[in-house]
Amino acid sequence: MEEKKKKFKVPHTYVLLFVLIIIMALLTYVIPAGQYQKVEGPGGRMVVDPNSFATIESNPAKPFDVLKAFPKGLAAAQSIVFFIFIVGGSFNIVNQTGAIEAGISKVALSLKGKETWMIPIIVFVFSLGGGTIGMAEEAIVFVPIGIALARALGYDAITGMAIVALGAAAGFTSGFMNPFTVGVAQGIAGIEPMFSGMGLRLIIWVCTLVLVSGYIYWYAKKVKADKKNSYVYELEMEEKDMAIDLSNIKQMTTRDTLVLLIFAVGMGILVFGVFKFGWYITEIAAIFLAIGIFSGLASGMKLDDIAKHFINGAKDMTTGALVVGLARGLLVIMEGAVIVDTIVHGLAAAISGLPRTISAIGMLLVQTFLNFIIPSGSGLAATTMPIMSPLADVINLTRQTAVLAYQFGDGITNSIIPTSGVLMANLSIAKIKYEEWFKFVAPLMVLWTLMGCVFMIIAVIINYGPY
Repeated sequence: MEEKKKKFKVPHTYVLLFVLIIIMALLTYVIPAGQYQKVEGPGGRMVVDPNSFATIESNPAKPFDVLKAFPKGLAAAQSIVFFIFIVGGSFNIVNQTGAIEAGISKVALSLKGKETWMIPIIVFVFSLGGGTIGMAEEAIVFVPIGIALARALGYDAITGMAIVALGAAAGFTSGFMNPFTVGVAQGIAGIEPMFSGMGLRLIIWVCTLVLVSGYIYWYAKKVKADKKNSYVYELEMEEKDMAIDLSNIKQMTTRDTLVLLIFAVGMGILVFGVFKFGWYITEIAAIFLAIGIFSGLASGMKLDDIAKHFINGAKDMTTGALVVGLARGLLVIMEGAVIVDTIVHGLAAAISGLPRTISAIGMLLVQTFLNFIIPSGSGLAATTMPIMSPLADVINLTRQTAVLAYQFGDGITNSIIPTSGVLMANLSIAKIKYEEWFKFVAPLMVLWTLMGCVFMIIAVIINYGPY
């Protein structure tokens, strides 16, 4: 009797990332070290001089550097790592009050029979944040709520995370008024006024909303029909006791209402701070910590219980928080060997002699690859736009087209690259393994990138401007 072939099992996320670090370390012996000189650009931001690239003495990674990449990565990504712990602990306090369950139960009951409306509505709401304030890290705190609502309506954790995270990504990628990506890139490219060319970006936003909402709906419908279709079926079985039972929902009390009011006020302060004062990870974590503490007190918890719930919530985030540091280790290896600029220079040179339409698509693909290496939106703009802007002039493309290529390259793959701290934070809080998310999101990334290529061709045809 033939033995059954063992089904291929995707290695653990830690294994995948560590293997990538080893591969990158080996590549530092092949890729020569090189650097661009940096000069002051628009708004005082330091950008590279596109004509200054020069090779320097090679500094390949040593075996010990591979091991040091993990602790160095944790140090480099410490703000996101500790953000995950604080949000996880604080949200657990809020969750233990029972107010979230009661509130979501009421919302879920109101959507009974109209569940499919949840997906486009929530995707739309978060896309507004992504398209205006560059919402990415700010959306992390809403992932647990999205998951709880999705489960209450018969879906799974991936659906819940997707409506929040991919909703924000839809707006972030179209970037119709995103100051942190489009604003920075246009400033570096010398395009005025800021946010010019918005008409095409709004069309891109609508198309992206339709694509993302439709894809999530397609997956969610399969899960609702049969939970075994879920990519996180094992997780759903483990968490089934935590799912909200709408046939026996918890009645909302005065304390629950007070806790939800504290949560809403905290979120309002958070949004105001982001808009008015430019708050970021540290301030957002501080606000969420306050929400956790005040929610616990309002629900009648003892101080010791608040502390215990915080610790338990933070403890549940350990696996995902450490993944952020390991993923950052890839960049640590590349920066230590000084090969990031070499890669940028080589890719820019590769597309300079292609026809206009192919060059435009090539720009998008180059930016997509570089986003894996430089996952910071503003950092990618500061590194690549001083090179891509004059390159666009040489190959007879508008600089606005070069900015569009940057938008797509930076925004789309943020939802799949393991070097994205935001993605890893979302997966950590959702308790979803990277390989499970990859299976779900990879087809969407292909479709989204193809859509981006179509719009790049349109940009070339209409001579997308100004400039």
